Amino acid sequence: MEYRKLGRSGLKVSIVGLGCNDFGGRWDLDHSREVITHALDAGVNLFDTSDVYPSPAGGEGPPGRSEEYLGEVLRGRRDEAVIATKFSRPTREGAALYRASVLERAGHDAGDTADVAPRLLRQGASRRHIIHAVEGSLRRLGTDYIDLYQLHGPDPTTPLDEPLRALDDLVRAGKVRYIGCSNFEGWRVAEAAGIAGAAQLTPFISTQAEYHMLDRRIEADLVPACNAAGVSVLPYFPLASGFLTGKYRRGEVAPEGTRFEMSPHLPSRFVSDDAWDRLERLEAFASERGRTLVDLAIGWLASQPHIGSIIAGASRPEQIDQNIAASDWRLDAAELAEIDEITLG
Repeated sequence: MEYRKLGRSGLKVSIVGLGCNDFGGRWDLDHSREVITHALDAGVNLFDTSDVYPSPAGGEGPPGRSEEYLGEVLRGRRDEAVIATKFSRPTREGAALYRASVLERAGHDAGDTADVAPRLLRQGASRRHIIHAVEGSLRRLGTDYIDLYQLHGPDPTTPLDEPLRALDDLVRAGKVRYIGCSNFEGWRVAEAAGIAGAAQLTPFISTQAEYHMLDRRIEADLVPACNAAGVSVLPYFPLASGFLTGKYRRGEVAPEGTRFEMSPHLPSRFVSDDAWDRLERLEAFASERGRTLVDLAIGWLASQPHIGSIIAGASRPEQIDQNIAASDWRLDAAELAEIDEITLG
C-alpha cells in the first residue's frame, strides 16, 4: 500500500484510511476492535474520528464514544497509528440541528432548549472551546497527543486567526502534532494559509471534503486552493455512502442492513435518475477491465495527486482488504479522460 505525505509536512499516511464514525454506535466494542485491529495489521495507519462520533448516521451512541473505542483498541499500539480527530460543529443553525438530534436520541423532546447556552459554549472555533475540546478528546482517546487535530467545520462567528492561534499553542505544547480542517471552501483554505504564513503559525496540512466520482464540485474551487496552499484533500464518502459499491439497484428496495435501508434520508442525497445513468456506465467501465465498482471508486481517487488519504468506513475486515487492493489501481490518462466524460459530460 502506498503512503503519502500530508500537505507540505513530513507526516506519511496510508492512502487508505479508516473512518470511525460507526464505532460506538452501529458497532459495539468487540466488533470495532476486530475492524480496527485488522486495519492496523493490514498497514492502515490513519484513523479518523471526531468528538461527536458516532453521528446519527453512525447509529445510536453518545458523542465521543468513537474516540473511546478507538483509544481502547489502540492501547499498546499507539505508535503504529496516526490518530485524526475533529472538534467543533457549526454554530447557529448547525448547533440547533445537532442539539435537536442529541435530544431526540436521548428520548427528549427536540424542542427542549433549556441547555442552549451551555451547549453553545461547547461548539464553534473559539479558543475557549478548543482548549476544552482537546482535553476531552485526549482523555477519551487515552493518549497524551493527537496526530492530526481538525476543525470540523467553519465557524463564521469567530475570526479565523483565533482558532489558528489556539491550535498553534496546542502544537507548541505538544498536545497536537499537526492541524487540519474539514468542510472548508477554497477561499477559507486560502485565508487560513495567508494568516498562518503572515503570523508564522502552524498551517493546516489537510482538509476533509465530500468527494467521489459522482460529486466533483470541489475540483472547481477547493482543489486549486489546496494545491496553492500545500494542503492535502482527505475525501469522505468515497463510495457515496454505499451507492458506488453496486449493492443498490435502480427500482429495487435497498438491501436490509445497508445504509440506505437504515437511513432513509440518504438516497435523496446521492441518488437521482442522472446518477443512476452515470453509475451504470461506471459499472460497465469497471467490468470491461475485470474490476468492481468499488475498485474503480477507490482507484480513481488514489489516482488523484491532491489526495492524501481516502477516509473509508468498513463494517467488515474484508472490506478493508478490498479498499487496499483497489487503491493500487492507477488509471492512465485515457481512462481518466473516459471517467471525466462519464461523470462530467
